[in-house]
Amino acid sequence: MNFYLVLPVMSKQDELFMQRALQLAGYGKSTVSPNPMVGCVIVYDDKIIGEGWHQKAGEPHAEVLAIRSVENQELLKSATAYVTLEPCAHYGKTPPCAELLVEKQLKKVVIGAVDSNPLVAGKGIEILKKAGIEVETAVLEKECLEINKAFFTFMQKKRPYIILKWAQTSDGFIARENFDSKWISNPLSRQLVHKWRTEIDAILIGKNTAKYDDPQLTARDWSGKNPIRLIIDHNLSLNEELKIFDDEQKTIVFHSQDQNTEKDGVELIQLKRDNFLGDMMQYLHKEKIQSVLIEGGTQTVQSFIYAGLWDEARIFTAPISFEKGIKAAELKNHQLVSQEDIQDKNQTDVLSIYQNMSLYS
Repeated sequence: MNFYLVLPVMSKQDELFMQRALQLAGYGKSTVSPNPMVGCVIVYDDKIIGEGWHQKAGEPHAEVLAIRSVENQELLKSATAYVTLEPCAHYGKTPPCAELLVEKQLKKVVIGAVDSNPLVAGKGIEILKKAGIEVETAVLEKECLEINKAFFTFMQKKRPYIILKWAQTSDGFIARENFDSKWISNPLSRQLVHKWRTEIDAILIGKNTAKYDDPQLTARDWSGKNPIRLIIDHNLSLNEELKIFDDEQKTIVFHSQDQNTEKDGVELIQLKRDNFLGDMMQYLHKEKIQSVLIEGGTQTVQSFIYAGLWDEARIFTAPISFEKGIKAAELKNHQLVSQEDIQDKNQTDVLSIYQNMSLYS
């Protein structure tokens, strides 16, 4: 049997088809967790003859849907599949996609990124090669890794991908001295946050934010799922009438008391104070929560920064000043990734996105 390995010498055509596969993968952003987002296109004679993307966890994968969409199945034997992530090699809720590609006798498979899931991790590529299918890897690899950064962080670091988010005044405050923070950012900025909530698994706040802001922590201003609500309340002191304790979404309270049960639909998880955040990360990993948006307040956000437990920070700065109040958290060892204006008719906020550089040292 012949084996083929093509080194990643990308053509513009390869990039074009992989870009389309990436676009398709992004359609599953709010629905596929804990699975990765994957897109696939089938190409014959330089034309796309089939497309698919993983639409929902537990449902058919991108390769399956792309192959099903090809009208003339005989063309598959002379076709190339472009897939953003290595085809799976194990039986889960669906059969292995690598074996399906072998069964359909595709001529070539072009892969964006290798899957870091130990159940795959090169095994899908090995299946393809053993069947004599030509394999090319690392085509738009950076982009294919970026789109699934939460998935890769979860697999490699055994914790969720953590996004810090807050809105601050131009002089660096997140609230007034009485904890009032409504509203610093403009309506478009707040709507964007609701969009983000549909794209992550869970959202976390501390006791003071829950007490003084009484937030719902839902995605009511954007179409999509609500995130799981996570609260840090060491002493279990919060009023049960707060909005976060309604039945609109699952809520978990992390605490340090001698109580570990469920109360009126709210799950209480006891953690030791001396390794509180570390134990929380272990719990979230066990529960397959891959991404967490931390919305405050300063003490909570700063504790994650001090622990080095953050990957990305999204900060809105509004053109208003408080002169005194509660200061925003301070990032350490960070790098600006992007910056843009979020403008409505009354106010222009600046959204700055940073990454944690200590993860790359």
